[in-house]
Amino acid sequence: MTDSYSSMSFQELVARVRRCTLCAEHLPLGPRPVVQLSESSRVLVVGQAPGRRVHQSGVPFDDPSGDRLRDWMGITRDTFYDDRELAILPMGFCYPGTGKSGDLPPRPECAPTWREVLLSRLQHVELTLVIGQYAHQWHLPGARKSVTDNVRNWPYVWPAMMPLPHPSPRNNLWLRKNPWFEEEVIPKLRSRIRGILQS
Repeated sequence: MTDSYSSMSFQELVARVRRCTLCAEHLPLGPRPVVQLSESSRVLVVGQAPGRRVHQSGVPFDDPSGDRLRDWMGITRDTFYDDRELAILPMGFCYPGTGKSGDLPPRPECAPTWREVLLSRLQHVELTLVIGQYAHQWHLPGARKSVTDNVRNWPYVWPAMMPLPHPSPRNNLWLRKNPWFEEEVIPKLRSRIRGILQS
């Protein structure tokens, strides 16, 4: 299946992604893949999966998590939603539903089907923001179970990647317990993104 996708044009491939119904029977609100990308994108944001609000709007990170992420990055909404500069490919493209402790994990069928063929088309990405444990496990070499450990070890994958905690308000306690993140990591992240976008 991946081979047949690799022969498609970029526009055909993205259109096929947006029509994907692979996990339909498992999705409580039905399929609605939410992605953003172009062949010229230079920053890649890898999140977990859309939440309910993003499912409804069809706009990635159109929620308080997105507000915090844009603040961490030091960019405006207009820049964030300019696919010529910024691609957004979560680990699961559709809202997976809610469990006892929040949103369910990304559907496991999504990444093996789409991830490699899409990433292979993003030839101009200079920085990948890897957000949360599921993204860490897929994208970071030698990823650990602890999000905190992965974020602390950011220099080992810098400047090509930056592991981040999830910007959700649910992580306010984590941010209070780890002040080094906003003191040391965020300035580096903002400077790198500014340099990429202004080049």
